[in-house]
Amino acid sequence: MASLWRAATGLTDKADDHDGVEFWSNPERAGWLTKQGEYIKTWRRRWFVLKQGKLFWFKDSAVTRASRTRGVIPVATCLTVKGAEDVLNKQYAFELSTRSETMYFIADSEKEKEDWINSIGRSIVQHSRSVTDSEVVDYDSNNKN
Repeated sequence: MASLWRAATGLTDKADDHDGVEFWSNPERAGWLTKQGEYIKTWRRRWFVLKQGKLFWFKDSAVTRASRTRGVIPVATCLTVKGAEDVLNKQYAFELSTRSETMYFIADSEKEKEDWINSIGRSIVQHSRSVTDSEVVDYDSNNKN
């Protein structure tokens, strides 16, 4: 059931679901965040890595090629990232929302929170689907009289 849910939402915790992204080198952003659990809503501190439109998390910060991801969020599936201190009543909290769910995180400081929101927001814009020239319909060329 959990794997079906993950497939439907685009979320996964499979160690090999990084689509060739070398998460262990030169991330766009990396650092500790406290994340609310998916099923049991406890808070756990995880090491997060943002790279090439994917937000990975790990149990510890010693990330290597052999590291097992604890989860990954394809940023292109995300709609918004914004502060959530008022929602959770917790300092430095922010939320990341997809069509089907909202995930909550807590940074270690206001600056870290803002840096994560900015980095994830920039990645959402860069990796969201945009209209390309081949998709633009030229209505004038079809209506020649």
